[in-house]
Amino acid sequence: MLDYRFVDGTRLTSVIEALIFASPEPVSWEKISAVIQESEEELVLDKGVIREIVDQLNTRFEENDLSFRIEETGGGYTFTTQPRYHPWLSIYQHENAYRRLSQPAIETLAIVAYRQPITKPEVDSIRGVDSGYILRQLLEKMLVKVAGRADSPGKPLLYKTTNHFLKHFGINSVSELPKPREIDEILKDDDMAEHRRLLMERQLELEDEEAKELFEDFEKERDDHPEDNPDNS
Repeated sequence: MLDYRFVDGTRLTSVIEALIFASPEPVSWEKISAVIQESEEELVLDKGVIREIVDQLNTRFEENDLSFRIEETGGGYTFTTQPRYHPWLSIYQHENAYRRLSQPAIETLAIVAYRQPITKPEVDSIRGVDSGYILRQLLEKMLVKVAGRADSPGKPLLYKTTNHFLKHFGINSVSELPKPREIDEILKDDDMAEHRRLLMERQLELEDEEAKELFEDFEKERDDHPEDNPDNS
């Protein structure tokens, strides 16, 4: 079974590797088996066989000193990077995830923070423009999340801030944010500009602090594992 080849010569192990690699979320052994059986009805794969194939793939990855492995997590299989590469990935991800937020993003984030849970139409109404693109950016940065659906016509999604939002701005609770008047009133005067400025200043302060801490952690990790430092080879 482990050496099974399809009619075109493709290895079964390579197909399973491709399915796991292409899936944005952990893919279950049942799903893998079902996809393969659509092509080869007589080829029935159980959990044990797929796990054995995954083990074989990981052995190959290890023998070739590759930076990733396949792990069983979240109800399925997914690719993960080896822990020793995390310091480099942390620097890369920090540069992308903590890129300065634009003024529209800060404004939208403030509205969500003060009015949560809130729907996109409500955010649009307060800002006076469509906020779909900005909300998607905030979702990607994990600063807001979907918190269910509103009990109103169309059942629109509800948005609220995340724990990552609290960490990003260095607070323990949204109650620590400046106490504004109604947000739609604030948008009409200079108070909103002041709150945007405060959030942006806080963000810049934390970016400098976190960048310094990240670099210190990276240096410590490198000192603790000198064998992973190419300069020592």
